[in-house]
Amino acid sequence: MKVLLTGLSYKTAPVEVRERFAFGESALPQALEVLRGCPGVEEALILSTCNRVEVAVNASAEASPEQILDAISAHRGLDAAFLRPHLYTYEDREAVRHLFRVAASLDSMVLGEPQILGQLKAAYSAARQQGSVNGFLDAILTRAFFVAKRVRSETDIGRSAVSVSYAAIELARQIFGDLRSKNVLIVGAGKMSELAARHLHRAGSSRILVTNRTRARAEEMAALFEGAVVEYDAFHQRLHEMDIVITSSGAPDYVLRKEEMKQVLKRRQNRPIFLIDIAVPRNVDPAVDELENIYLYDIDDLGREVEQNRQARQREADQAEQIINEEIQRLFEKMRAREVAPLIVGLQQQLDELSRAEFDRVRSRLGALTPQQEEALQAYTRGLLNKFAHGPMTEIRRAASQPEGDRILSVIRRMFRLEES
Repeated sequence: MKVLLTGLSYKTAPVEVRERFAFGESALPQALEVLRGCPGVEEALILSTCNRVEVAVNASAEASPEQILDAISAHRGLDAAFLRPHLYTYEDREAVRHLFRVAASLDSMVLGEPQILGQLKAAYSAARQQGSVNGFLDAILTRAFFVAKRVRSETDIGRSAVSVSYAAIELARQIFGDLRSKNVLIVGAGKMSELAARHLHRAGSSRILVTNRTRARAEEMAALFEGAVVEYDAFHQRLHEMDIVITSSGAPDYVLRKEEMKQVLKRRQNRPIFLIDIAVPRNVDPAVDELENIYLYDIDDLGREVEQNRQARQREADQAEQIINEEIQRLFEKMRAREVAPLIVGLQQQLDELSRAEFDRVRSRLGALTPQQEEALQAYTRGLLNKFAHGPMTEIRRAASQPEGDRILSVIRRMFRLEES
C-alpha cells in the first residue's frame, strides 16, 4: 500500500482555478465515493479551503496520481489538463510530511494561523462519516493532529500577530489588557478597519461604534458586530468616550489633530487612549503622538511589528520542522513494525516446526528416555534453533526502520522460503 497526495494551493494556483476545483461540504460524500471507486484506492480524504484543495488516498501499488486526477476532475466537470499545470503530487513519506506541515500551519499563507487545523479535522470527520478513512490514512491523520498539538505547545509559532489588523489589536491588549469593557470607534468603513473590528469583536469587545461619510456603509459594518452608528459630523464630540479609535477614512486631510486630542485627554482626565491609523494618506496628525497617554500607531508602525513577528514565527517554524521530522520517523517505524509482524510470526512458526521435527527424529533413535532427558533434549533443539534465529529476527526488526528495509526483508523471505506478508 502507498499514500498519494495531489492538490493545488495558493502557492501554485490563482483563486479562479482554486474556486473551480473547490468542494462544498455537501459535495464531499459523492466525491469521496468517486475516489474510492478508483482502482486500488482503499481510503480517501478531500481537504477543500479557500487556499487549497488536496486529495489524499491510501492505495495499492497499481494506483497512480494520474488516475486519481482524471477521476476527480471528471467528477467536477473539469479538464484534467486545465488543472495539471497547477498541481503538486507527493507519495508516501513526503505525502505524510506535507499533511503534517499543513496541520501544523507551516504551509499556510499566514504562518502559524490556527484555522487550517480545524478545517483538516472537519475534512477528516466528513471522510470518517462516509467510511472512506479507516486504516493507514486514519492513523496518519490522527498523528497529524497530535503533531499540530505538539507544535502549538512546544513552539511560539502562533503567538505573535502577522497581519496588520491583528497586530493592532495585540498592541491594544498590551495597553489595556482586557478589551471587553473598552469603547471602540471605527472611523471609516474600509476593509482594513473591518478586519481590525472583527479581531476586536473576537477578543470580546462589545462596544463598537462605526462612523463613515456614507451612512449606509457604516450601518452595514456596524451590523457585523452588533454595534451602533455615529453620524460622521458628530463623532468628534464623542471622542472622549472612546478608549480605542481606528481610523481608515479616505479623507484627504487629517481628521484628528493635536489640539483637539489635548481637549479629549482633559475630558478623559488623562486616561489612556489608543489611536490606530491604518489610512493612507494618514488620518491622524503625527504630532498627536507627542501627547502623554496617547498611543498612536500608523500603518508603518504596524508593518514593522508584523515583520518582526513574521521573523519570530519563521524561527519557531524551524523548530516545528524538527518536531515533524521526529514524528514522521516514529510513525513509519511503528507502521513498519506492524508490517513485519507477520514475517516474524511466520519465521517463528517455521523454526518451531523444525524444532519439533528434529526432536522427533533424534528421539526415535535413542530408545527409552526419562522425562528429564526428554525435556533436556527438547530444550537443546529449541535453544539451538533460537540461537540460529536471533540474527535474522534482529535484522528483521532493524530493517523495519531502515530506508533499504524492503530489500533486506525480501532477502530474508527468500532465505527462509516465507510467503510475502
